Amino acid sequence: MHGKHDGVSLDLSTRGCMLYLSANNSIVLLIDWQQRLVAAMPEQIESRNRAAVAVLLKAAAELEVPILASEQYPQGLGQTVSELSDLLPEATVRHPKTVFSAALVPELQEELAMSGRSHVIVVGMEAHVCVFQTVRGLREEGYAVHVPLDGVISRKKHDYMAAVGLMRQLGAVTTSIETVIFDWLRHGQGESFKVISRLIRD
Repeated sequence: MHGKHDGVSLDLSTRGCMLYLSANNSIVLLIDWQQRLVAAMPEQIESRNRAAVAVLLKAAAELEVPILASEQYPQGLGQTVSELSDLLPEATVRHPKTVFSAALVPELQEELAMSGRSHVIVVGMEAHVCVFQTVRGLREEGYAVHVPLDGVISRKKHDYMAAVGLMRQLGAVTTSIETVIFDWLRHGQGESFKVISRLIRD
């Protein structure tokens, strides 16, 4: 299976290609972390995962990893929560959608293709609906997809577990936010390492 997106050809028959993350081949996709959706989530898990996603967004900014974002029917479900939206680069478009899969939003598809990045780090909610369908769409387009398990959430545990299993069957790499960040860093030296180490300790 080869990637179809602009300027990038992936041979996804080899797991090594998918597993190899760098700050230069990655892009983060934040899916639907919105006010009214948050209110329906298990409070402790949502709070913990939101904090982890905030660290991911800060690390992405430090390492110049691009960030994309979507919002499901924002008129009804509200906007991205301020704790995360405030961390998005100023030029970030929070693509509105009514389809569940962000991979079906033409403007987001174009922005992703134009980035030239082959590995998409997907975080957001709900894991078994918009996240799962987005991951499926991205895999169909040939992208390598990494899903940090502490960066996605569903209201119910069995839906979350079902989503994780389905995404693995699709060939997505299930990982953690710290694993992604340290893969981006590659070594324990330099100013970026110091900045990100402080973020993780806090």
